[in-house]
Amino acid sequence: MIRMTQIKIPASLIIESCPADTIKQGIISKQEEACVRVEVASMLNIPDDELHELTVEKKSVDARKRDEIYFVYNITFHTIREHKLVSQYGKGNAFVIPERSLKDENSIMKDVALQIALGRRPKSRPVVVGTGPAGLFAALEIAEAGLCPIVIERGGDINSRDKKVNDFWNGAELDPETNVQFGEGGAGTFSDGKLYTGVKDKTGKIRDILETFANYGAPSQILYDAKPHVGTDRLRDVVVALRERILALGGEIFFNTRFETPIINENNELVGAVIKQDGNIIHLECNKLVLATGHSARDTFKNLKAAGLYMEAKPFAVGVRVQHSQGMINRNQYGKSFKSMPPADYKLTHTSKSGRGVYTFCMCPGGYVVNASSRKGKLCVNGMSYYDRGSANSNSAVVVTVGPSDFGSDDVLAGARFQKTLEKYAYESANGKIPLQLFGDFVNDEISTGFGLLRPLTKGDYEFANIRKILPEFVSIPLIEGMQAFEHKIKGFADEEVIMLGVETRTSSPVRMIRGEDYQSNIIGLYPCGEGAGYAGGIISAALDGIRVGDMIVATTELE
Repeated sequence: MIRMTQIKIPASLIIESCPADTIKQGIISKQEEACVRVEVASMLNIPDDELHELTVEKKSVDARKRDEIYFVYNITFHTIREHKLVSQYGKGNAFVIPERSLKDENSIMKDVALQIALGRRPKSRPVVVGTGPAGLFAALEIAEAGLCPIVIERGGDINSRDKKVNDFWNGAELDPETNVQFGEGGAGTFSDGKLYTGVKDKTGKIRDILETFANYGAPSQILYDAKPHVGTDRLRDVVVALRERILALGGEIFFNTRFETPIINENNELVGAVIKQDGNIIHLECNKLVLATGHSARDTFKNLKAAGLYMEAKPFAVGVRVQHSQGMINRNQYGKSFKSMPPADYKLTHTSKSGRGVYTFCMCPGGYVVNASSRKGKLCVNGMSYYDRGSANSNSAVVVTVGPSDFGSDDVLAGARFQKTLEKYAYESANGKIPLQLFGDFVNDEISTGFGLLRPLTKGDYEFANIRKILPEFVSIPLIEGMQAFEHKIKGFADEEVIMLGVETRTSSPVRMIRGEDYQSNIIGLYPCGEGAGYAGGIISAALDGIRVGDMIVATTELE
């Protein structure tokens, strides 16, 4: 098989040749594949009918020159005399690669059934805490090895969760156990569903994760889009399919069941877990437990500290969500081609005069700002997009780095308390609604009284408030500076009428749970995992961490 990279084709040629809806949705049509095929055949100087099983592995946009936009492709294909052809071509963007060998689902099921038939069960079933991407993929890895994991989730299943979240956005009381942060699928379920990461992975596991998502209901274009996303609406179907797969392999999943604390013997070994289900305290026996709680389980952090788990405070970032017109972002990113292209995104960074980093985070094209609260009397926001990214606004977090020296204490949980304080101020500033302020008024330290041409798009009610009073000045000043710096990259980014909504505090976990090379903590048998443990920063990196931890448990679990 041959792989070729960096195949650049003018976007105008693709737009002219392909249906408009496929371009906007990022779907590679037969016409687009034909354009790629002709270009590759021309580059290699061979007939295009000699390119067999051509597959686009990656597609990205090169918009560095807005009047000269290209689509850029990485592809694989078969042809005759592959080594000779690559040698004759003589350029570094074509090379022969080995075939990938994937174990199909039927063979996995047969392997698991065989182990069960032979009575090869684990002496103690592994327990997985949390059903975010880290927990789900750890559980899937363990289940596919025939180890029948027990999975516990403090929140509800996806259907009950979806109802409670939407009821909350429409004015109902917050459920502190089932909300945007907690419940089946984790916090990422109510997000844009981004499936790209900066993590480097030479093992091919990231590709395996994407294929798993596609096999369980995600759109197939995630397999080649350079910045794949699922959307909150499609991601929920994937989560349910993964759950059904774990159950089919002999796992069990208990919703509305909260992990309280580990049970440890005199040798500092895990022998069980205290869990709470339907108001009842239960002691669950286990000697291996994956702790994939997510970054918002502050009560769990407190209990783990009391249990003696080694943790350290870590830096994170806080700030606001900003909303712009998606049309304005498209025009800035694509120039005259903006009407024909999919919704544009951006990623911006700035180092402030104080030395603090300011950056955009979790940009949601065609999305909404959502009330993402998980505690009564506290309020935070997040961004969300549906699969079509069809709303009139884009939004992104604009955040400023903070660290342990800002938290007012050396305590490992000081960062969590810092988050809670900002969220308390946010809740009080707008009477429990999302605080909103125009950027010009934020600069002038004034409450806004009306909108310009742009109107907010939110899930959950909003109210005008002075967000400048919520954030400490060591955050507000760099944030203003960063917004004004971003104006030089995207014209209109720091317009006075840009909408700001607060506060964004859950960019990452405020703690890191210390673990060794075997992924275990100082409590033998307890495996911190994913975002909440401080080892991931998004859906893909969390899933990857879950697989690694799951693999370690499989390799070290004794069978009867």
